[in-house]
Amino acid sequence: MASPQVDTESVSDEGYERGLNGRQVQMIAIGGAIGVGLFLGAGANIAKAGPSLIVMYALAGVIIFFIMRALGELLLYRPVSGSFAEYSREFLGPFFGYFTGWTYWLMWIVIGMAELTAAAIYINYWFPQIPQWATALVFLLVLFGANLISVKMFGEIEFWFSMIKVTAIIGMIVIGLGVLTFGFSAAGDTAAVSNLWAFDGFFPKGIGSSLMTLQGVMFAYLAIEIVGVTAGESKNPEKTLPKAINTLPWRIALFYVGALTVILCVVKWTEFAPGVSPFVEAFAQIGIPAGAAIVNFVVLTAALSSCNSGMYSTGRMLRTLAENGEAPRIYQRLSSSKTPALGIATSVVFMGIGVVLNYVVPEKAFGYVTSIATAAGIWTWLMILISHILYRRQVVAGRLPASSFPAPGGSVCSYIAIVFLLFVTSLIAIDAEARICLYVMAGWAFVLGIGWVALKNRDPRITEGREPKFEKIGG
Repeated sequence: MASPQVDTESVSDEGYERGLNGRQVQMIAIGGAIGVGLFLGAGANIAKAGPSLIVMYALAGVIIFFIMRALGELLLYRPVSGSFAEYSREFLGPFFGYFTGWTYWLMWIVIGMAELTAAAIYINYWFPQIPQWATALVFLLVLFGANLISVKMFGEIEFWFSMIKVTAIIGMIVIGLGVLTFGFSAAGDTAAVSNLWAFDGFFPKGIGSSLMTLQGVMFAYLAIEIVGVTAGESKNPEKTLPKAINTLPWRIALFYVGALTVILCVVKWTEFAPGVSPFVEAFAQIGIPAGAAIVNFVVLTAALSSCNSGMYSTGRMLRTLAENGEAPRIYQRLSSSKTPALGIATSVVFMGIGVVLNYVVPEKAFGYVTSIATAAGIWTWLMILISHILYRRQVVAGRLPASSFPAPGGSVCSYIAIVFLLFVTSLIAIDAEARICLYVMAGWAFVLGIGWVALKNRDPRITEGREPKFEKIGG
């Protein structure tokens, strides 16, 4: 007997405005797959792994697709804003919902800290006389205001930010293919597909060195899951979300694998160095005069897009935590425009502290911030996968309705993804510079543990009666 479907309109009415249309959800999903990790971080990873970085992005991309299909099945079973914490709470228990919600909030706060300062640095490229802190403050306030107006405003800003990034990458691919095919430009004489293996082979630094880049590659994919946060505010989530997730493979193939392949064919990998955008280097080699300025603008929009998404996500996550008694109740309130204004404002204050800190600490702090964000992101992905496995068990047992968007292979792909994420965590642990994030996460877990004990002592009901209440389906 077929399992009845959940009424997505009734179960997900949380007071939010369903203001995100299909066009915006599609671009939010695309934008989540393109960030500073690709535009800037790929340079350092190319220097470490050479052309084999293409394989690392493709491998990680497959795992990301497994994660997103698992999330998609959960979203169509019960679409809610703040979904990661909600599914952890339902299938793993209240503590995991509490821990996941706060950890996802932390991830976006540290990303926002880095992106705001990065955006200010990009502006200094054109206007070096403007103080860095002033530029960062202006961006912070503008994005804060946009997020307060309405979810439609957030969606529209993210749409155009994503459009700029997509256009830049497609332009790079088209120009690169033109150089390879017709041999024009300053790079025409040396551009060739053979550049992928002509300089010490496809794995010039060895397979081990290539695998070590996976932690940086996974950082580049952070925020791709933000489409799940939009579930509670999407029009017709049963239509827009599957479409956004199913287009993920071609987005990864085009924007990551395709772009890097073309760049490494046009410019030999030995030309790239840490701290230099491969896109800037490729435009310079081709000989486009305004190339550096164009890419600088694109990377600026990528940073602002990430910060914009961070404000959106953290406000919704704080409201979810408050609704479950795991954050001050005042964060439950929605403004007249149906946005969690107080939650967004609180997050903005913490991001603002990051602007000050990043102004005075050494540049190495950016590496620490990105590794912390990666560790928090891996936790979120693990919770999605484990929740999906437990949900599938309940469906098979007939105690929960089947989703209208089942993941291919059932739970098998989720198990594969879990093993991969644990492997990446082990790579972080053996990297002397990156492992600091594991110490930070251990400290974060200790703080949250103390907070949980305090919440439990204040109101024991927080940890009681919150197990998922399953209902027998069918006969």
